[in-house]
Amino acid sequence: MSENLKDKRILLVDDDGDILTSMQAAFEPTGATIETASNGNKAVELAEKNHPDLVVLDMMLPGRSGFLVLEKIKARKPRDGKPYVIMITGNQGARHKMYAESLGVSEYFNKPVKMDKLISTAERLLTPPAV
Repeated sequence: MSENLKDKRILLVDDDGDILTSMQAAFEPTGATIETASNGNKAVELAEKNHPDLVVLDMMLPGRSGFLVLEKIKARKPRDGKPYVIMITGNQGARHKMYAESLGVSEYFNKPVKMDKLISTAERLLTPPAV
């Protein structure tokens, strides 16, 4: 088990229950505290209440799109500060990626995303650089 994510708060957001379950199963052994949301409104509510270190965010969500969630949770926060956001999407368009980056997304991946790539990216974002 990696110690890099131990005691970190991670919010997983996807409206596909199978993807959400897969992500949760991948992150649980890391020792991180995991929360899940299946729509954009719940994601914003949990992010504002629990201040996660990282949000793994689907772009296409019911209630509030991933972009609107990203705008809300990154508003008035330093660009490279918490929460870090990894956006995942089935949309292949480059314009969406550029827009997400303009809103402060840390990483942007097209689905399907390998779980080990998601975990290693989370570790890279949440592990302080060696001095």
